[in-house]
Amino acid sequence: MDAELRELARNLYWTWHPEVVEVFRDLDPELWRSVNHNPVAFLEQLARETIEEKGETLALEPRVAHAFHGLRAFLASEDTWGARHAGPLRAAPVAYFSAEFGIHESLPIYSGGLGVLAGDHLKAASDLDIPIVGVGLFYGQGYFAQSLDENGWQQERPVHSDPEKLPLERATHPDGTPVTVTVATRGGDINAAVWSARVGSARLVLLDTNVSENDESTRNLTAQLYGGDNGVRIRQELVLGVGGMRALDALGIRPGVVHLNEGHSAFAVLELARRYMERDGRAFREVREKIANHTVFTTHTPVAAGHDRFPPDLAEHALGPLRDAIGLGHHSLMALGRENARHREEPFCMTVLGLNMARARNGVSNLHGRVSRAMWAHLWPSRGVDEVPIGHVTNGIHLPSWIATPMARLYQRHLGNDWAHRVDDPRTWEAVARIDPAELWQQHEILRSKLVGFVRKRVRAQMAARGEADPGETAPLLDRRALTIGFARRFATYKRGDLLLRDLDRLAALVGDPERPVQIVFAGKAHPRDDGGKRIIQRVFEITRDARFRGRIVFLENHDMNVARHLKQGVDLWLNTPRRPLEASGTSGQKVVANGGLNCSILDGWWAEAYDGFNGFAIGDGGEHVDDETQNARDAESLFEVLENQVVPLFYDRNHEDVPLGWVARQKHAIQTLAWRFSARRMLLDYALGCYLPAAGARTSSFPARSGSTE
Repeated sequence: MDAELRELARNLYWTWHPEVVEVFRDLDPELWRSVNHNPVAFLEQLARETIEEKGETLALEPRVAHAFHGLRAFLASEDTWGARHAGPLRAAPVAYFSAEFGIHESLPIYSGGLGVLAGDHLKAASDLDIPIVGVGLFYGQGYFAQSLDENGWQQERPVHSDPEKLPLERATHPDGTPVTVTVATRGGDINAAVWSARVGSARLVLLDTNVSENDESTRNLTAQLYGGDNGVRIRQELVLGVGGMRALDALGIRPGVVHLNEGHSAFAVLELARRYMERDGRAFREVREKIANHTVFTTHTPVAAGHDRFPPDLAEHALGPLRDAIGLGHHSLMALGRENARHREEPFCMTVLGLNMARARNGVSNLHGRVSRAMWAHLWPSRGVDEVPIGHVTNGIHLPSWIATPMARLYQRHLGNDWAHRVDDPRTWEAVARIDPAELWQQHEILRSKLVGFVRKRVRAQMAARGEADPGETAPLLDRRALTIGFARRFATYKRGDLLLRDLDRLAALVGDPERPVQIVFAGKAHPRDDGGKRIIQRVFEITRDARFRGRIVFLENHDMNVARHLKQGVDLWLNTPRRPLEASGTSGQKVVANGGLNCSILDGWWAEAYDGFNGFAIGDGGEHVDDETQNARDAESLFEVLENQVVPLFYDRNHEDVPLGWVARQKHAIQTLAWRFSARRMLLDYALGCYLPAAGARTSSFPARSGSTE
């Protein structure tokens, strides 16, 4: 049993298979929590004798054997979508580059939505057996762990991770020697070790500059995600793009498609050009079109400040040796990343490089596609905005990773044992309409109660860490039966985490109604250099100490994937308040839907194409006033009206069984209309049929049209 457990621990397949997680947890619940749900560290600290003893006492051996053989059968299966439709990618897979991957909280190499999307992308690829290799960086200090001081000001501390105690393996050559790659700059070489993780049938390759061949500053280059200045950032992105391509080559992986998930990794196309030029003896201009035909570029942000830009001299310092190798002059290379190619002082923009060097380009929602076409229209001056070659593939979420186990069992009873393999088919969800309202509501109340217990424990631990008095078990801290609203986002100012705080008297009346109480759970991090975002967190913190809101409004520190799961699975209502149209997609609300929660959101990102008037609630009418303060006031007024006149009355309108039939009807409709459309399985099929297979030269008329859009 010990050997089987260790093999299960080494494949991140367990992160979306609760039957495996339950085995680890049952062996020692306290230890499982203390190692942040990391099975490799868990098994290292658990004596083999203890495993055998607990295995016998708890009758775990049959469960372990079942999970182990389930993984083996999954990996050996040939009856897959990929085997039937994506054969060409088996010989030449998709290389999916991303600066972050959010697969599980125990592997802290993500900061938020971009990384979680990338993790869900790999998991869905594994489910479908679409050959994809993720390429990223190993951040030994992660993003950061967050706490709030006694004044509510965000404090950051590094998260130290030992790759030897994670579900990672050092990549080696066939002779067993470790794989390392080298990237040259004008300031010297950067060396990187290569780690590999298995994500079901997919693979994740991570580069790590913490090796003895580097000097101290270079060893720390990949220490933190989004840390350091422009000099650190451009060298990180050089390691990701150029080093990532070289790592694939060293591992014998020859990708047929390169997918750049945001501009951070766009240098990969320059290394691909060097390789084609060396192989075919051709000039850069002759291979550029071929590179574009095999490259997919996804942009994620409509905020100008969110696109990496580097001064020309810094770009030359980092890229000089590679520029020499591909035979381009300084200004010719810089032109590839400039919005105005003739402006010789303009910074080098990674997004522009990605757009210039890819044939398939997409935003991440229908609205974001339109915003991106307008934003980058000047790169195609001869075309009208509607003709700009940027389409969209709307983001989706990996349902098995985010659905609570009790909800998954409910779906299994009503949708069929194989429902998880049909989540992108709207017919799968038709049976939701026939679920007894009382059964669905009871299940949701159990999940809310579990969330309240989790929040109480976390908040008390936070207070203890600040040296504050423990209010005691009897102190009022959330109500297991009250309407529970969740807001967990990156605290950037445009996401307006304080929109509800514009009218405190009105908010106090809302949460303090003894007959119809409302409670709100906030969570999220601000970037370490974003004082505006930190001030919003501080204001939320101050509100939690106001007597009118104490015990009804709380802030959970150190938002990670574990906190996110609890929130998405237990809230009644998910709140999203970005300033339209600055939310590219947003996937947090999608995770809430399949767990029976409803969304209340600005009509932005995915919600702009999802809301139908009955599957949730809309804030505002999609208007975009030129004055931010006017728009903020209008949206705040609309939010209060929706909560007061729609949400609260519907939630508390109960029948004789204490079931809110109108609310449950809306829950059912939301699940039926949204779960399939915003699944990562649907998203991957859109990418495969609309982008990957055409890029691999494998599109035929047998592939049905999907919603993915390319040039």
